[in-house]
Amino acid sequence: MKKQIFSLLVAMLATVTMYAQQIAVVSTTGATSIYTTLKDAIEGAKAGSVVYLPGGSFPIADSVKITKKLTIIGIGHNAQSENVDGCTIISGNLQFQNGSDGSSVMGCYLTSNIFIGNDGTTSHNVLVRYCNVNEIHVSAACNGTVINQNYIRRYINCNGATDVTITNNIVNINISTMNGGTIANNIIWRGGGYQLYEVNNTLIKDNIFMYWNDGHRGSNCQVYGNMKAGDSWGEDCVTVTDWSEVFVNDRGITPYSDYHFKEAYQQYSDKGIYGGTGFSDSALPPVPYIVSKSIPQQTDASGKLRIRVAVKAGE
Repeated sequence: MKKQIFSLLVAMLATVTMYAQQIAVVSTTGATSIYTTLKDAIEGAKAGSVVYLPGGSFPIADSVKITKKLTIIGIGHNAQSENVDGCTIISGNLQFQNGSDGSSVMGCYLTSNIFIGNDGTTSHNVLVRYCNVNEIHVSAACNGTVINQNYIRRYINCNGATDVTITNNIVNINISTMNGGTIANNIIWRGGGYQLYEVNNTLIKDNIFMYWNDGHRGSNCQVYGNMKAGDSWGEDCVTVTDWSEVFVNDRGITPYSDYHFKEAYQQYSDKGIYGGTGFSDSALPPVPYIVSKSIPQQTDASGKLRIRVAVKAGE
């Protein structure tokens, strides 16, 4: 781990020195390679490598598939964070396919979607955390998917997959076609038809369903401890008629929302995104990030460019 952090800091310094976005890829041996495009980083990385993305925008074409175990770590998607280099934006889809078991993506804003096993492929035990993504699609043949502490601007579609863990996310529309696993401590914000659609054989607890509709279509689920608009649903359900009385600041699927409970609802702190495993407001992955830097416009009298960078450890 020390080798990886050291290599990351070297990459950060290289980035500010060269005035360009550079991607550091750290292999399992600690060796670091530098790339200028996400495509080249993914294709050049050896299995088990960590791909570190700085702030900036990184386009990726649909022809690029992830077919090896990779950990992709951005610098965060929340513009309100302390990171002075801004957010990491992936412009396009990430597709985890055959051979990518055990991969993960953290700390990125995706303009499009994440596909975990698509086009007839599989990818098991993939982790998605601290991301802001349009949609997440999980193939029915994939096992062990974990989706934790993300902003989902549309929905999560599991295509009948089993052994899926969806916890502490803010989801705009719904979670659909899941056939086993856990859905806990999420906020389903707007809803569309059913907020959980064709969800079967699943533990559903301590979620918040904000839309006034039928919350669930499915069977053989264990449902308890949720909070819902309108009629109660499941055991020990808390019904709400006015959401403005519940949250500090509800502004939808955005980091500008504050889904902590107001004082009158503090007794329900086990529900929603801050219950269970909790939720990171900063959405910063556990890597160092730049909090300040000074880059002179020209060299000094001795021909040296004196760059100063302050780095802080992630959460």
